[in-house]
Amino acid sequence: MSGHDPRQTARTVGALALLTAALPANLALTAAALARTALRPPPAPPVPDRRRTVLVSGGKMTKALQLCRSFHAAGHRVILVETAAYRLTGHRFSRAVDAFHVVPRPEDPGYAQALLDVVRAEGVDLYVPVCSPAASRYDADAAALLAPHCEVLHLDGDAVRMLDDKYEFARTAAKLGLDVPDTHLVTSADDVPERVDGAAAPYVLKNLAYDPVNRLDLTPLPRPTPERTLAFARSKPISPERPWIVQSLLAGQEYCTHSTVRDGRVLVWACCASSAFQVNYAMVEQPEIERWVRDFVGPLRLTGQVSFDFIAGPDGRVRAIECNPRTHSAITMFHDHPDLAAAYLGELGDTAPLRPLPGSRPTYWLYHELWRVLRRPSTAAERWRVVRAGTDAVFDRDDPLPFLLVHHLQVPVLLLRALRRGTRWTRIDFNIGKLVEPGGD
Repeated sequence: MSGHDPRQTARTVGALALLTAALPANLALTAAALARTALRPPPAPPVPDRRRTVLVSGGKMTKALQLCRSFHAAGHRVILVETAAYRLTGHRFSRAVDAFHVVPRPEDPGYAQALLDVVRAEGVDLYVPVCSPAASRYDADAAALLAPHCEVLHLDGDAVRMLDDKYEFARTAAKLGLDVPDTHLVTSADDVPERVDGAAAPYVLKNLAYDPVNRLDLTPLPRPTPERTLAFARSKPISPERPWIVQSLLAGQEYCTHSTVRDGRVLVWACCASSAFQVNYAMVEQPEIERWVRDFVGPLRLTGQVSFDFIAGPDGRVRAIECNPRTHSAITMFHDHPDLAAAYLGELGDTAPLRPLPGSRPTYWLYHELWRVLRRPSTAAERWRVVRAGTDAVFDRDDPLPFLLVHHLQVPVLLLRALRRGTRWTRIDFNIGKLVEPGGD
């Protein structure tokens, strides 16, 4: 253990101890669910007019599990893939998954060929990437190789690169006449003070590339003095090779959205109140936000999955602050919707976008709720209200193994690996099934 940070080691050991303490209760819950299923098997999925084989990537993430379950419930065959680092994802043991394959990391030169090998071996009809931020462009690049063999429900490379770039996204939206915050590109920390000093409203500094740690830093600029503003900017890795933006820091309620789109038409729509670290999802209707998204994806004729973040000001004005060209975890709100697979397959015709069912329970992650109570016991009543009103995004009484194995195989293996390597991590994210690390994906 030489060279390891003792505090980080203690933190990792403590997390493993807490998970171990929860194991007996989870085992009992899983055993009860399996016994119930044995006595009262769930109804067999329907036989669709055309049974498809659907390939889903991002196997470690809850949103991938949700899509697997939705396609399985509609009678389709589901193939799940993930990289070697997450090969022990609990989701591979879901009854909704017919086959599981390990593929290289997306940046590996053999990634696209590995996907093609799976497509050929399994007879895949549709590939639905569930991307990490780092993988979106690689899945777009792989589409050209896969397209002769299956449909790929993903944005093309140019669209991914534009949407992933916060500056180019803001410029594109503005050209379409859509509302976005004031946004400026900076390639040096020395550029920041002149952009923000003397501004009537605060700004925030954002990395153009996905940054799992700095993305939570919303320190308002300018700081009390130009020197402190410059010192703050110099604490960030800003360079011509790694440009950042300064963007208006808007006051108001933040919202996150998910859209599945084909040829510019929104087929699946979800919108919910958001925060910097979001692990609770409840549908809300925001017509102005929905209109904004339609007016963006329509003219660009986008096809794929796009997730926008908005701020609604006190005056009701909505502005998009960024777009992530990939599946949003808000898709878990469709956990009980019978038509999600049909919407993804484009089988619902010219209808209004599919929404979560009106009476659908909001989603949460139980282990996140328990951790919040441990950190702040005074919030126990609030967290209990969340659990009582909602449903766990992973647990399904007819498919309980993922809930057991995400928390007591997948995550403990990652913690043990971090313990062995001395890896620094900032939090466990049960939603995306990983340890969030500085510089991670």
